[in-house]
Amino acid sequence: MFSRFRLAVAAALVLGSGSAAVAQSLPDYMAPISGKPTTTPGDVATKDVLALNTGMFELYGDAAKVFQKNILDKHPVILGLFSGAGGRLILYRPGQPPAEAPQVPIVYQLLKSVGHSTMALAEVVGPYVDNPDNKSWRGSMMAYRSRMQSALDGLDATPMQADWRDNNRAILTNNLAFMDECISAGAIPFAKLEAFGKKQAPLLAKNVAWAAQTQVGHWMGVIADWKTQLGADWDKTYAASNTIYVARQNNVIFSVLAQFFGPDAINTRLMLIETISFTTTPQDMLESLTRIIADRSVGALFFGSYHLMDYELMGGDARAAIIAEAGKRGMAPFLPPLVPFGSKQWPTLVTPGPGPATIADLK
Repeated sequence: MFSRFRLAVAAALVLGSGSAAVAQSLPDYMAPISGKPTTTPGDVATKDVLALNTGMFELYGDAAKVFQKNILDKHPVILGLFSGAGGRLILYRPGQPPAEAPQVPIVYQLLKSVGHSTMALAEVVGPYVDNPDNKSWRGSMMAYRSRMQSALDGLDATPMQADWRDNNRAILTNNLAFMDECISAGAIPFAKLEAFGKKQAPLLAKNVAWAAQTQVGHWMGVIADWKTQLGADWDKTYAASNTIYVARQNNVIFSVLAQFFGPDAINTRLMLIETISFTTTPQDMLESLTRIIADRSVGALFFGSYHLMDYELMGGDARAAIIAEAGKRGMAPFLPPLVPFGSKQWPTLVTPGPGPATIADLK
């Protein structure tokens, strides 16, 4: 309160409080902060109009809390969130506390960790390939080698089936051999790194396949169970999973959900929400889902199209403007085909073409 009083006094001194204050000369101690700011009527008018947009976000935030409650009171919601442990699935049912599914079996993380350890070596040595004069990588590699040896020593005690364990033992053994060669030589020739990559590739491919089978099998079982529990309510259930760019194509959790929701639910009740990081919070996901659903009602109210607001609102007119501007510049417009509002198209790349599309294709 005292701080606000001080600010009010300062403002009165600077701006004055009538003609008498204007006529009064300011003391020297006010000189550093005093002045005569000028604001044109146009500046004031522009600020007042822009304030409407700022205020809209505050109003929307207040309304979104009500919208979210209304949605959760009427519809089951499934959130599929990315995590290093193979994902999180949470079921929200009207009138019940959220139910979080069991975690993917730990062997998924073990397979992934061993695979990532090999990729990490490329990160350690990458900046120093064919640069024998720079030894700054040796400390990091020697420290990581100790971790690698510990992982290999304890591998037999991990909950992993025998043939998978043999494959991971080979990966870790190869990692250690490569590290020892580099440390002994004090250099990382590209030929040595390239040979290491080719040697590990088929072993890593097996880990990728086994991890995928473990993750998919687990989540298919969870969703099948939830669909049975929900019964007729399944047809009004919403679901969303998050992704960043690198995990957008063939997104595992979204793809599993799609098997149970079916093609007609894609982009209607089943949504892929792009984020800027691998992980996000359930509340952030609920807020995104709420906004998507609420905006649809706004689009229907003003334009008569329930799915209009799923798209960039100015995108259609911007498309026409791009075509016109490109013509002025003698350029051929390069744009994707128009798709209708409410398209059920898979929300990732769907156009087939030549070239490898899976690790198996690379062979």
